[in-house]
Amino acid sequence: MNKLENLNLPEFSQLTIKEVKSFAAELEINKQLPEIIEILKQDSRKGIQKIAASLERKIAKKEAVQEKWNKMNKIEAELQTKGYQMIVGLDEAGRGPLAGPVVAAAVVLDSESKIFGLDDSKKLSREKREELFSQIREKARVGIGQATSSEIDKYNIREATFVAMKRAVKDLLPELENNPDILLVDGNAVIPDLTVEQHTIVNGDAKVNAIAAASIIAKVTRDNIIFEYAEKFPQYNFKSNKGYGTAEHIAALEKHGSSPIHRKSFGRVPE
Repeated sequence: MNKLENLNLPEFSQLTIKEVKSFAAELEINKQLPEIIEILKQDSRKGIQKIAASLERKIAKKEAVQEKWNKMNKIEAELQTKGYQMIVGLDEAGRGPLAGPVVAAAVVLDSESKIFGLDDSKKLSREKREELFSQIREKARVGIGQATSSEIDKYNIREATFVAMKRAVKDLLPELENNPDILLVDGNAVIPDLTVEQHTIVNGDAKVNAIAAASIIAKVTRDNIIFEYAEKFPQYNFKSNKGYGTAEHIAALEKHGSSPIHRKSFGRVPE
């Protein structure tokens, strides 16, 4: 019995390049795949060689994603060895726009249910963010909070962000006896008036899995909110600018004035 039979594989030399490509597209990354690649490499056809190279890149990509998870899990892993169990990642979306709320998210990941591909939400495509959003909602504990544009005007954006973060923590853990062990907060400012231990991490959404997950939840949630406002206030084209101060948005403000969701305390927004 040869290696092909041992692995329950077809006789590749008898298949067309198109048939081998179709077969390779269905392969999962497992212990058999390197052996299959070696078999394909023995085929002299250039098209088959390209398929083998493509499968090698597929393995390398998966290994890179797994390594990124491990790298971004170091802080959480170290905290766990020190006895911390409920580790919450916190981040926000929407500090800079001229309209809409600032949204915060609090996330506790399950170390047994890894979510590969987590990163700063701004580095991800919309499609990838939404895919990860669904995975996070399914596999992790999530809390969401927001501060409205009127609250931003009342408190200022910094304080309103803290309000949104407190609401996210409360949404995650509504019962006081379930307080988290530690909050990992993106940025360099701790949330005031909280008794829970906090650790700030600059650019934490690119360094810590839980914060990256929170950045994705906050970003997708805020985008969905602003897309709803886009239907109500089409003149500002929120679907495109998401409330940020683009030239198009500024021109619309000059023409139509501000809406109820605009932040009147921001300099470029008319009363």
